[in-house]
Amino acid sequence: MAGIEIAPGKTRIGWIGTGVMGSSMCGHLMKQGFQATVYNRSREKAQGLLNQGAVWADTPKQLAAQSDVVFSIVGFPRDVREVLLGADGALAGARAGAILVDMTTSEPSLAVEIHAAAAARGVHSVDAPVSGGDIGAREARLSIMIGGDSAVVAALRPCFEAMGKTIVHQGGPGAGQHTKMVNQTLIAAGMISVCEALLYAKKAGLNLETVLQSVTPGAAGSWSLSNLGPRIIARNFEPGFFVEHFIKDMGIALAEAERMNLCLPGLALAKQLYEAVRAQGLARKGTHALMLALEHLNNIPASHP
Repeated sequence: MAGIEIAPGKTRIGWIGTGVMGSSMCGHLMKQGFQATVYNRSREKAQGLLNQGAVWADTPKQLAAQSDVVFSIVGFPRDVREVLLGADGALAGARAGAILVDMTTSEPSLAVEIHAAAAARGVHSVDAPVSGGDIGAREARLSIMIGGDSAVVAALRPCFEAMGKTIVHQGGPGAGQHTKMVNQTLIAAGMISVCEALLYAKKAGLNLETVLQSVTPGAAGSWSLSNLGPRIIARNFEPGFFVEHFIKDMGIALAEAERMNLCLPGLALAKQLYEAVRAQGLARKGTHALMLALEHLNNIPASHP
């Protein structure tokens, strides 16, 4: 991107969304030396970053007016639309030449819309959803899937490298979001397998810890099995990624599949099972809380360590 250098100590960043993942991601940028302004609907969730030296903004618009690059990672597409395109959104306060980087898992079509609206104001836009959950965010080893103009993506490299280990430019606007839909489709069926396998082991009277020792290193191994399997065994269903957000993601993927005339029955089944999780009042638990719904389906009492 001719004439613009993104570097710690020079580039002012804004960060919208300081939740489970956003706080860690912004914190990594601050540790690299980027000056940060932050916004979140609940100020208390941003307090940790404020304690580290971040500056508070009352609105995304105010935040953007003080920033060269604005990052956002919020909950739902409607939230993305509000914080970026709303009357008090970041685009309304962004100067010409600024960059909007949405890291929310959102709709590919919305990423294209944001890119067009930003371009009309002389502002750059990139969609860059991530995978890796709370652990990946905390340890700065996220996989970042990027859509947008190549020169802008290249200029953002120092920021992405502060947050992730796998950084891939997938194509034009919306390509990052489409890639994240591929990721979520893979995870959806995989979580069914992880939970059903552990449920089988439990019903068979096996020691779940030793079962994991046997199956994790082999062909059945996966990120979900290695990282969420132990949480299931420990009965720790706190979120690395919320059930309600995963249902949102599956809904986006299924809508995109329908638009492309694709039939994805495995993904549809996973969404139905997760709807059952939500119906049991577990929408704010982690995706591995699918185990609780399957235990209920099989009338198996939950056990505790």
